[in-house]
Amino acid sequence: MIGIPATLRTRAAEALLPPLVALLVALVVGDILILSVGQSPAGVWALLLRGTWGNAYGFGQVLYKATTLTCTGLCVAVGLRAGLFNIGGEGQLAAGGFAAALAGLALPSGTPAALAIPVCVAAALAAGAVTGWVPGVLRARFGAHEVITTIMLNFVVLALLNWAIATNLRVPETLHTHEIHAGTLARLGDRVPAFHGSAANFSLIIVLIAAAATWWYLFRTRGGYDLRAVGLQPDAAEYGGVSVGRVWIRAMTLSGALAGLGGINFVLGYKRYYEDGFATGAGFLGIAVALVGRNTPLGIVLASIFFATLSQGGLAINALVPKTMVDVLQGAVIIAVAASVPEVRRLLRLRKRSAPT
Repeated sequence: MIGIPATLRTRAAEALLPPLVALLVALVVGDILILSVGQSPAGVWALLLRGTWGNAYGFGQVLYKATTLTCTGLCVAVGLRAGLFNIGGEGQLAAGGFAAALAGLALPSGTPAALAIPVCVAAALAAGAVTGWVPGVLRARFGAHEVITTIMLNFVVLALLNWAIATNLRVPETLHTHEIHAGTLARLGDRVPAFHGSAANFSLIIVLIAAAATWWYLFRTRGGYDLRAVGLQPDAAEYGGVSVGRVWIRAMTLSGALAGLGGINFVLGYKRYYEDGFATGAGFLGIAVALVGRNTPLGIVLASIFFATLSQGGLAINALVPKTMVDVLQGAVIIAVAASVPEVRRLLRLRKRSAPT
């Protein structure tokens, strides 16, 4: 690879090899599982691809699921970059969706979309940010570990939202709010007839902009540099003049805001109301997305598409193999990434030592 610096080649290998290894492991594990139930691996994989990327509806569903997973993956990644493990994405996602629904209900039905959509999006960001800010402050001021506080806050937030819906805001005989009056996002099927029926909507564009903005903040700003420095070595960062506590609070606030943004996908773009339980599973799956995406925004977008493909594909192949096979594959991917990262680094170090000087 003449002309490419060795450092760049090493970074590319560390970034690309673990996900490729994980993909190969998932394929092997999937083949074994498919054979164990008496089916042909080639036929099952072909059916999975036809049900996802092989038709517009399936691809639209992949995009819809990937939109939410991108937000929860970014949520986890920002925390990890700062040395924090935010596993409160479930509660932060639900809080964002609830706030977006309240904003949409509060605005008059004739409010122009140019005003209503930013207001609802801002409400989702603010609610997620506040939900992330609380464990950030507890960590910075009192030393409370963010794993404990975020997972407990999930139960608190979800219980409060359930109470609010059940006692005040729900449509009778349901567990969702009334349909929002303003701030809705058009579905892709409204613009592209081939996507008709799928849940994919234009919140996808907003989320991609958020992913790009997150990359810019992390890798092109002083605040992002401080955040990454604290994540790598907080004592050294503090010695260099960085306020570790403030960085932790800022990181958890940004992390929560990104998770809260994911709520607009369901509330503004799909159902057009808040429904209790809509966030179930997405917050924790965001951990897997962040790990497979190597905590980079681009990697997270690609990883979210991969996991969304598995999720939607599980519905397509359910007639041939148990849908739980998808859960096993997701676990295999995570384990493979966790195991391959140190192994790739070890092999690269050995190669560097054995290379002629």
